[in-house]
Order: sequence, then structure tokens, then C-alpha cells
Amino acid sequence: MGTKGTSPRTLSEAIQYFADPDKCLQYVVERRWPNGVSCPTCGSKDIRFISTRRIWECKRKHTRKQFSVKVGTILEDSPLGLDKWLPAVWMLANRKNGVSSYEIHRALGITQKTAWFMLHRIRLALKSGSGGVEVDKSFIGGKARNMHMSKRSKSITGPGGKDKTAAIGKGPLAPQRASVPQYH
Repeated sequence: MGTKGTSPRTLSEAIQYFADPDKCLQYVVERRWPNGVSCPTCGSKDIRFISTRRIWECKRKHTRKQFSVKVGTILEDSPLGLDKWLPAVWMLANRKNGVSSYEIHRALGITQKTAWFMLHRIRLALKSGSGGVEVDKSFIGGKARNMHMSKRSKSITGPGGKDKTAAIGKGPLAPQRASVPQYH
């Protein structure tokens, strides 16, 4: 997806593109470390790639010498591979009205509970600043078509919400949670 014209445009293209583990790794590495891979613990660029395990190892002496592309991201403690995470992020980012966990579950062949977990982490990562405030309004009162004719003539005297009580609610757009640790 680095060059123009190779970006997946549909869900099936995204699933096919991200099915290759090498493409997934290259895609994330290019975005996470545009100036070359560096150790998330010490920042050293003196590292080596272990291709059989798709991880890096820092040549300096310290704890957590080995690291993967997932370290310090929302993907860190997840057993799921990039072949599931990247299409899920693509789905959420390319839908105007978002996506449900059931839709991700069906599209990626994972459990709904796993899809729900992934969506929470992705939305946390996409949240900017302190979040926003969501305000919603509603009119409280029964629908005229659900009322008996005698009750309808007494309580409904006009169109829309004329004889209903307006209710307004507000709350945080996303629940405040502890941030995912970042290792830079």
C-alpha cells in the first residue's frame, strides 16, 4: 500500500492484500519506523532481524532485547496476527458509520467476542485528545399508531413531538480508559 494504486479499495482486496504475512509486516514497519527500525527499549538502530520468527533483536545488553512490530501498540498482547488486525482497522477506517463486531466476526472468520475486543482497542487508538461529547435528543411519549382510538384523541393533538416531552442527554463520546503503553 506504499505506492499509489496498490491500496485495497474493497474489503475483499484488503483481506487478500493483508493475507500475506510479509506484506503485513512490511506495511506496519513502513508506517511505524519510516527512518528504519529501532529498538523500542533503548532506541538503538544496531539491531538484527530474525526472519524465522519475524522479530528483531537489539545488539545492546538490556532487558527486552527481542521485540516484534506489535510491541508498544494496541496489538501488543494480542495472539491475533496482523492478517486479522489490519483488515479490521481498514474496515473501521473506511466505513462512514463505523462497523459492528458482528460484521468483523463474519468478514474475518473470528469470534464475535474477539472482534468486539479488537474494535475497542482500535477505537481507543483512533480517539484523539480528550474525546468529545455526544448529545442526543428524544421525545418521550407513545406513538399515535400504537394507542387505542379513545386515548389517541385525548393525548395527541398535533403533529410530531407537540404533545411529547423532550429529553436531552449528553455523555462522553468514548469511555475514558487507561492508555496503552508506548515504547519509543
